Amino acid sequence: MMTEGRIQKALSGFYYVDTGNGILTCRARGKFRRDGISPLVGDRAEVRELGNGEGFVERICPRKNTFTRPAVANIDQLVVIASAAIPRTDAYLIDRVAAIAALKDCQVVVVLNKCDLDRADTLYGIYHAAGFPTLRVSAATGEGIETLKALISGKLSAFTGNSGVGKSSILNALDPSFSIQVGEVSHALGRGRHTTRHVELYQLSCGAEVVDSPGFSSFETDELNLELKRRLPETFLDFAPYLGNCRFVGCAHIREKGCAVLEALRQGEIQQSRHSSYLRLYEELKPLQDWQVGKSRK
Repeated sequence: MMTEGRIQKALSGFYYVDTGNGILTCRARGKFRRDGISPLVGDRAEVRELGNGEGFVERICPRKNTFTRPAVANIDQLVVIASAAIPRTDAYLIDRVAAIAALKDCQVVVVLNKCDLDRADTLYGIYHAAGFPTLRVSAATGEGIETLKALISGKLSAFTGNSGVGKSSILNALDPSFSIQVGEVSHALGRGRHTTRHVELYQLSCGAEVVDSPGFSSFETDELNLELKRRLPETFLDFAPYLGNCRFVGCAHIREKGCAVLEALRQGEIQQSRHSSYLRLYEELKPLQDWQVGKSRK
C-alpha cells in the first residue's frame, strides 16, 4: 500500500517516516542512489508499506529548498540560537548562516539565549536594526519562550547555533515532554560539547515542527558556492533598500565611489558589524570562478 508522509529522521541508511498513522522505518529504493538523490529530513515522500512498521521510500515530493549540511529540506525558517554569555557567539557566524538562508528563500529568526546571564545588548541591536525578528530568551528562567512559540507555530523551523549555546535546552523549554540531552559548557574552551549527533524533526505541542541539528560547524563550504557569490549583496536583507542606487552598475559595495550601501553605512542605517561580515564573506567567496559548479542542492 502506498501512502505519503514526512521524513522525521535519517540514520544509518534508514528513514523514519511519519505517515500520520505512525512511524514507518524505511529504506530508500536504489534508484535514488543512481539518480544522485538523497531523501532528507523534512522531505514529504511517498512510501510503500510492507507491514510490521517497515516500508520503502518510493518518491520524493517537490521541495521548497534544501540544505547540504545539515541535510534538511522544506525549511520555512532558520532559528539561529546565539549568546553573549559562555559560549559567546561571533556575529559573523550568524551573518554567514543568514546569507545562506536568504539564498534558499528561508526566513531567519535570531534568538539570544542565556539572557539571564547576559542581555546581549550588542547582538540584539545589530539584528533588530537589520530587520530580523530578534528576541531574548532564557531556557533556564523561561523568559521569552512563549514569544518564541508564537514565532515558530505552524512552521517547519531548523534550530542551529554554535555548540553549547542552548539549542537542546530551548527545545526542552518549548515542550517539557521532550528530554533531549543537554551538554555542559567548557569554561576553559568557551564552547559546549556536541549533544546533537544527527538531524531529527520534532513535533511540538504548540503546533510547531522543529529540526534540531548540529551547530554552526555544519554549515561547511558546500553552501558557500558560486550562486552565493553572484547574489551575495541581496542575501544581506538590510542592503536591499540601497541596491540599484549606486553610481556604477556592478558595484561590489566594498570601496567604490558613489556606493549607496557605503553611504548608508556612513549614515548609520546599516550596522558596521553587518558590513564587516559582508566583506569577510566576499573575500571568502572571491576565489570561486565562473567555470566552477556550485555544490549546493536546489
